[in-house]
Amino acid sequence: MAENWKHRKIWKDGFRKMIIDEKDIKYREGMIKGRIAETLIEELFLRLGYNVFRYGMENTVPGIMELLKDIRSDVASDIRRMPDLVVQKDNKVYFVEVKFRANEQFRFSDLPKGYPYTNCYFIVVSKKHIKCLSYNELKEGEEITPDSRNYLGNRKEFELNKNVLIDFCNFAVKFFDNV
Repeated sequence: MAENWKHRKIWKDGFRKMIIDEKDIKYREGMIKGRIAETLIEELFLRLGYNVFRYGMENTVPGIMELLKDIRSDVASDIRRMPDLVVQKDNKVYFVEVKFRANEQFRFSDLPKGYPYTNCYFIVVSKKHIKCLSYNELKEGEEITPDSRNYLGNRKEFELNKNVLIDFCNFAVKFFDNV
């Protein structure tokens, strides 16, 4: 009988060992890279005096990511779409979605269909840069590419200190250099 399990448990020398398929390994690796990128951006905004709140699904309902991994429903889709962070300083509040992209590319078509957070900013962390576009800029056809100059430091909304931003870009190089 063919085995359709993603995970197989085997016993070897009295210890239970799990064999994980390649698709699952890539999924988990992507999650880890994404969490590193989120933490990097969270710490950047904290360093710049912002209040930062983890807002995404993995923070609002811990453990739900694993449960929703293979579920396709409206509720699961809405939960997955939640932006990663809410950042606040003075009387300004922003939704922020953080993405790690080794290829440094992000466009409107990468968003889930019907993405509801039209006031969100998308920060893309790569091995070399930290770039940012708003939902509306993406919708109008702007893209984050290796050649685009839409650096996070150019965003007037966030009033960023470029020296601090350079430090965090160096962290990104350090963390993602071998990706």
